[in-house]
Amino acid sequence: MIPAGEVLGTWIAVGLTLMMFSFIYKDNPAFKFGEHLYLGISVGYYVNIQYWSTIYPLVFQAMKQQHNYWVLIPTILGIFILLRIIPSMSWLSRMAFALYIGGFAGYSLPLIVHSLLLPQLSQTLQPYSGGPGPVINQIIILVAVFSTLIYFFFSLEHRRTVGMISRLGIVFIMVSFGASFGYTVMARISLLIGRFQYIIESGHIMFPWTRS
Repeated sequence: MIPAGEVLGTWIAVGLTLMMFSFIYKDNPAFKFGEHLYLGISVGYYVNIQYWSTIYPLVFQAMKQQHNYWVLIPTILGIFILLRIIPSMSWLSRMAFALYIGGFAGYSLPLIVHSLLLPQLSQTLQPYSGGPGPVINQIIILVAVFSTLIYFFFSLEHRRTVGMISRLGIVFIMVSFGASFGYTVMARISLLIGRFQYIIESGHIMFPWTRS
């Protein structure tokens, strides 16, 4: 005997899935309800997670147990960000955003250079060895990087040789965008198949009398 709670939960999950899929036909109240319900639950869930994993230990416990009242400064700046929804006090949010963006940019720029830029440069300039296949791959990567950089080099007029190289860079950029889009479509199709599989496999729970 399947518990009634599991049957009800399965009906709700399948119903919400069909509500979201109804947007394929057209925008309708069922989709709006499912969309708002999903957003509301997601926001409430993540607010709760952020409070107990970040705000409570780093602010309240720090002040109560360690007597560290310096945490009030970033807390107040965080409150300033929320004041953006109040037009008369939205100017305070600009101060917080400016400090946040400036500090984050200064902190993350060296990390990005060391973790993303330099490794890619080292991979681009590796010595050619190992056979014709790896050598061809390295040459293609080198040409792609060079032509793409030339395309974004706007100090030179893109004519003649520079124009030919920049157009080659456009080809590599489009190939990259196409591959990224293909991976995105594959991920979305995987989610779609997962939901269809869930609906099909939920039939024996939604309709217990159909079980063999």
